[in-house]
Amino acid sequence: MIAKTRPKALSRALLGAGFALWLPAVGAALELGLPVDCVLGQSCYIQQYFDHAAGPDWADFTCGTLSYDGHDGTDFAVPTRADMVAGVPVIAVAAGTIKGIRDGIEDFAPQVAGKECGNGVVIDHGAGWESQYCHLRMGSVRVQVGQTVDAGTPLGLIGQSGMAEFPHVHLALRKDGIAIDPFAPSAAQACQSAAAPSARDDLWQPMIPYAAGGIIGAGFAIDIPSFNTIKAGLSSPSTLPPDSSALAMWVYMFGARQGDVVMIDIAGPKGPVLQESVTLGKTQALVFRAAGRKAAAQGWPIGTYSGTASLIRHGRTLDRRKIDLVIAP
Repeated sequence: MIAKTRPKALSRALLGAGFALWLPAVGAALELGLPVDCVLGQSCYIQQYFDHAAGPDWADFTCGTLSYDGHDGTDFAVPTRADMVAGVPVIAVAAGTIKGIRDGIEDFAPQVAGKECGNGVVIDHGAGWESQYCHLRMGSVRVQVGQTVDAGTPLGLIGQSGMAEFPHVHLALRKDGIAIDPFAPSAAQACQSAAAPSARDDLWQPMIPYAAGGIIGAGFAIDIPSFNTIKAGLSSPSTLPPDSSALAMWVYMFGARQGDVVMIDIAGPKGPVLQESVTLGKTQALVFRAAGRKAAAQGWPIGTYSGTASLIRHGRTLDRRKIDLVIAP
């Protein structure tokens, strides 16, 4: 039960813009805040980073796999479409003047040629700097061309318009028309080790930790759910009756790599219910795994059940998620 999200390279300009994999220097730095009003690692996460590899390959600024060929920005995502519908504000990363906007493109619709960015905003920050925000929710853009904004000014809401396979905002940063990676704005910084953040000289204030992958959702169910159901926003029940036909646990992950181990453990009031471990066979942007077992003839013992999902890389636990469920009459 796997899925992969790796859009093809694309041009996201609302206005004409050049593209380069990196610059040797960027001059006076622009200090950036988050482009989304959410908590990274909890209500949102970074799905893909700027591509630093030449040719058809791709690599993020740590030489990791969280990018795709030609990706010219950073994708700040919410876990599910339900989170998108609830509304997550996209905000300006720095003060400036609105240079361009687009709205009116439907979410979840087939892409429109030349409008891959979907609904979006471009801000001129002066001194050759500009930022661009793509895939906003239709009807959510709340600024006008010529308007001045401060860092943190609401621009719209995270959506899935244009060429987008999951709900997110694509933030592109440019200096004199050339694409810049805010995590590694100069060529010398590319492939810095994520284990040595003190060596980074990025543009974020405060610095954003690099996440090489993780768990973005987990839950119980009475059967193995479909991936589309999970991406839509499947919730985990807090209680189930003892005559439930089966008990399963699912885990939804981003940035999974070949060789990663996914472990699912369920324990009930009378001890272990299920323990399953699987090694992933390939690198994938988004993936889920689920495991379950059928009920015994007498049903499920009444009490509290605990589920633990772990994502393990090179013998180290990269992320872990725990959830509880009560079986009650």
